[in-house]
Amino acid sequence: MKLDFSDERVMAVVAHPDDAELLCAGTLARAKADGAAIAVCVLCRGDKGQPRKKLAKLSAVRRKEAACAASLLGARVFWAGFADGTLADGPAQRSKLIEVFRQFRPTLVFAHAPSDYHPDHRAASQLAEAASWFCASRGHSTCSPAMRTQPALWWMDTLGMTDFNPGFHIDITKQVPIKEQMLACHHSQLSRGRDPDFSDLTQLMRRQYRTRGLQAGVAAAEAFCAHVAFRRLGAF
Repeated sequence: MKLDFSDERVMAVVAHPDDAELLCAGTLARAKADGAAIAVCVLCRGDKGQPRKKLAKLSAVRRKEAACAASLLGARVFWAGFADGTLADGPAQRSKLIEVFRQFRPTLVFAHAPSDYHPDHRAASQLAEAASWFCASRGHSTCSPAMRTQPALWWMDTLGMTDFNPGFHIDITKQVPIKEQMLACHHSQLSRGRDPDFSDLTQLMRRQYRTRGLQAGVAAAEAFCAHVAFRRLGAF
């Protein structure tokens, strides 16, 4: 079985600057190789993920790191600019994300699973689900015109694979090198690997794509689950 992303427009909506690398960069890279247009929308600034030795202007550092990672992939990046720990599904946040969708006009959106461990991730999940529906509603006015129809929506795996039942796996064996190169751009977060309140992100990512790969009978995979609500499945 092979999924072809050619002619699609694929956008990952993530809470923090390194979330796409951890959860869906391999699939984005595969979509890019198929000929899809790809983008990442980062909702939060990453301003509170401080290492023990605090960094001045952390949000600017993390924005630069994320831009570096996206450039490796050739992805367009959108920044919502919300502070870490404040993300919520509210009218202002919806309006901003609706406009992002209308600018890029995705046919397929990746978003955090509703059951994810992090409060910002769960808020991002709710926000992405709502905004990706209303982006096709002419009654919700933003600077850009309404989309013709809602994009399909896939929930991404949770970090650590907790409380997530994959609907399907995407083989990213060939995309592992660029996935790892992208994560390596996030120096500020990788430096936190030995902090007792954090994790070694590289090892966490490797365990995850190897485990999902083992489940699917390939060397490496990323797991997703389709949002099965009316008009959200799409056909590929």
